[in-house]
Amino acid sequence: MLRAFYGIDVNPFSTGNDINLLPHQQEVFDVLKVHSHQGGLCLLMGEPGTGKSMIKNVINQKTDKTTMVINVARTLHTYFNTIKIICHAFNIEPEGSSFRIEKLLIEEAYNLNSHGKNIIIIIDDAHLMDMGTLRRLRLLFEDFPRNHNIILVGQVSLLHNLALTVNDDIKSRVTFSTILKKLTPDDIQSFITHELDKAGLPHNTFSENALSLISRSSDGILRKARNISLSCMVEAVRSRKKTIDIDNVNRVLIQPHLRIDKDMEHIFLNE
Repeated sequence: MLRAFYGIDVNPFSTGNDINLLPHQQEVFDVLKVHSHQGGLCLLMGEPGTGKSMIKNVINQKTDKTTMVINVARTLHTYFNTIKIICHAFNIEPEGSSFRIEKLLIEEAYNLNSHGKNIIIIIDDAHLMDMGTLRRLRLLFEDFPRNHNIILVGQVSLLHNLALTVNDDIKSRVTFSTILKKLTPDDIQSFITHELDKAGLPHNTFSENALSLISRSSDGILRKARNISLSCMVEAVRSRKKTIDIDNVNRVLIQPHLRIDKDMEHIFLNE
């Protein structure tokens, strides 16, 4: 719909291929690549929507042929099911007990190492993972050759969990950690105009007032900026106007999930 209306070939604000990282995200990506060659344990943290998934997606898309990337997204699973997920990513048929599966994984890691391949294992939503499961994974990866990087992606509560004395064995092995901060309004505007460039749209697709309101309303959250911008473009299609003005933005911002907490409290108190 948007492509037909605007006469473009690329979906605007797409989260698929050809993701371009913001400068601070690119810096994190470059550091994580280096750690993949030395047996790293890295923490990538931040509030929901601050850009962790963008970095994760670029790691999956832009690593070279000498690197295998494994994603573990179902972090509420038991340890046994988690290592079975890793087995499937290695194209290994998991058989027998945990001990047997661990042996298969270690053998495959050494096999890949002998062929000059590195391994990046991304554990998403790691703050939800049981610390006992994470500890057992840490012990498993200790037996891998130093051709791997374990990246724990999650919210800042992950750091709080690791700060407990009982988890010192995990925290002491962290080689790099970072917290993605909220963006400034100027950063949000730069992100939006860059996405317009990718789609082949002029910057005045959003009026200055509309762009400013989106930047302020995004609260520094990249995902929120993307969703509001995309919703504004849908509103523009409905109104048959190719320039998005402040009226389009306001029609998006009145949706309940985008109202500020104080407004929502007022609604509930008056029901």
